[in-house]
Amino acid sequence: MSLRGAVLNQVPRGAVYVALLRGVNVGGKNLISMKSLKASIERLGFHDVGTYINSGNVLFRASSTDARALERRIDRMLLREYGLRVKAVVRTCSDMARLATIMSRTWTHDPAWRYNVIFLRHAIDSPRVLQGIDLKPGIERVAYCSGALLWSARLDALTRTTMLKLSTRPIYQDMTVRNVNTTKKLFALLQRMQATSRHTGRRPPRKNAVSRNARR
Repeated sequence: MSLRGAVLNQVPRGAVYVALLRGVNVGGKNLISMKSLKASIERLGFHDVGTYINSGNVLFRASSTDARALERRIDRMLLREYGLRVKAVVRTCSDMARLATIMSRTWTHDPAWRYNVIFLRHAIDSPRVLQGIDLKPGIERVAYCSGALLWSARLDALTRTTMLKLSTRPIYQDMTVRNVNTTKKLFALLQRMQATSRHTGRRPPRKNAVSRNARR
């Protein structure tokens, strides 16, 4: 077997993660090219790096099993390379699977309502994060689950919700928001990466391919 063939058949090992960057490319602030961000994440030594839409969602594979350590490495890189004090929330495929299950049990889709997932950094990940927040019955609902708040609100009353005012509080710096569709899509992409990890590391044979031995 040639060296070139051996390299092509290698698949990087490690868990799959999504990093959710807070406040990237929002309102003309914290602008980062996703192409540049992908390259920066690859320089950290992560594999199979990809981005989804322009709001700072990065999928990757890493040998580390410490999500908090990964967050710190990404935070330092964002400050070093882009001068941004942007925080990342890192989640595993298992984390997102649990979240997806809770979302399906908590939310019944109503086109008159908006559904957002507020991802929490570990520093504020507790049911106590809702203390002092007086929700307005009838126009908004929120439920805590490990690592996130599931917030929904009537579209015709968004500007009157209490949760929308969270952006003025210090704890908001440890939160990042994704809508329900983006959250589901990221989970689907992680599942696809996870399924790839289960392969033995060899590429599947091409359809109708002729083996080398048969040609000799």
